[in-house]
Amino acid sequence: MEEAIKFINGILWSNVFIILCLGAGLFFTIKTKFVQVRYIKQMVKLLFTEGSSEKGVSPFQAFSIAIAGRVGVGNIVGVATAIAYGGPGAIFWMWMIAFLGSASAFVESTLAQIYKEEKNGHYCGGPAFYIEKGLNSKKLALVFAFVTIVSCVLFLPSIQGNSISISIKDAFQVPQWITGLAVCVLLSLTVFGGAKKIGRIAQVVVPFMAVIYIVMAVIIIAINAKEIPSIFALIFRSAFNLEATFSGIFGAAIAWGVKRGIYSNEAGQGTAPHAAAASETSHPVKQGLVQAFSVYIDTLFVCTATALMILFTHQYNVFDEAGNYIVNNIPGVEVGSAYTVKAIAVHFPLFASQFIAIALTFFAFTTIMSYVFIAESNFNYLTDQPRTILRWLMRLILLATVFYASINESSTAWGIGDIGVGLMAWINFIVILFLYKPTIIALNDYIAQHKQGRNPIFDPEKLNIKNASTIWHRLLKERKS
Repeated sequence: MEEAIKFINGILWSNVFIILCLGAGLFFTIKTKFVQVRYIKQMVKLLFTEGSSEKGVSPFQAFSIAIAGRVGVGNIVGVATAIAYGGPGAIFWMWMIAFLGSASAFVESTLAQIYKEEKNGHYCGGPAFYIEKGLNSKKLALVFAFVTIVSCVLFLPSIQGNSISISIKDAFQVPQWITGLAVCVLLSLTVFGGAKKIGRIAQVVVPFMAVIYIVMAVIIIAINAKEIPSIFALIFRSAFNLEATFSGIFGAAIAWGVKRGIYSNEAGQGTAPHAAAASETSHPVKQGLVQAFSVYIDTLFVCTATALMILFTHQYNVFDEAGNYIVNNIPGVEVGSAYTVKAIAVHFPLFASQFIAIALTFFAFTTIMSYVFIAESNFNYLTDQPRTILRWLMRLILLATVFYASINESSTAWGIGDIGVGLMAWINFIVILFLYKPTIIALNDYIAQHKQGRNPIFDPEKLNIKNASTIWHRLLKERKS
């Protein structure tokens, strides 16, 4: 099984895919004229300017659902893995895929809003919806919906469940099967809810867990403030093959930085558009900007904080492709959350392990909740029936996946999770490269209305955007009446 997982990931995460991710992000950055830089103030403001409705969650709730997916195990374990196999230079490429990926996130999330639908009394959407309507390809839409359900139910939750059980075992000596069972019980209380329920939970939990973790990181960074210039210099030298120690893994730095960057912030993967589509808003670009901002929160803030803690304290090892040590600062320590635990323990030895276990549990649990929401959105695409045996079976399989991963090896869980990310991202990146034009039209319309001092309102007929959601026509009539 291990060999099969490696073989599949070798195909999915080839150099061609790395080029596709970086190239797409650069392309969208140019086409949107650096939207991720020009409208940062708007991004923050839009989080709190509109509320929810009976059919859609608020922009902040949609942001929280997306952050629940983006801020997770990738920020603690993923960063450590990137450093272990790509060296410090991998962090630069995580920044790069975040900066460029923010434009990709804008495009996919704006598309999700343009082509969203109303089903079972709630807004829903995502790649499957904009593939069918924007590309007029029902078959490809069905393929993506199926792949996404399989990924969110069978592949992606593996990493989260495994990370929770291992961290709790290391910190509190609780057997992994007990932790897995407890997580499944708590999840069962949420998997039968809808977007609004998950939104309310995420709205409370996500800011809390992110702030506490970042505060801890800031304290450690402040203590080591004098080393900031040297650490950043190390990152940049390693990223461009100018550091002799890591010259042999220059390609790995790019590959692992992009790989773990995408896993962490999910930009272009096709997951965040599901949350974006569920938002109540007057213009698709508003949610596109909100989701672009969430990429910054994830990688430029949380991932960077983790990386600096690890690099400041030198609590990491680096390996070449053959598995040999290039740097051996902490002999015998397994790659993963242990790097972050040891980094925090340098300054807070009494509770480092316990703190990471709790933080990781919050991160991973809310991420699994976002997978539930994404799977439900794609199930809604496949059927209008709110209650079916298949829907219940899907939920039960997800719970079983979490429990199985909780008692499995971490390497297997990560390999399985990477398959899920790769499958979705391949399809979605190609799709949005073919379907980006409506987002540029919508962006120009938003800018024009905003300059006039108006609250931008979306009219797809006026903009000649074909097959846009009929929801927009209804909202226009309601505003005029």
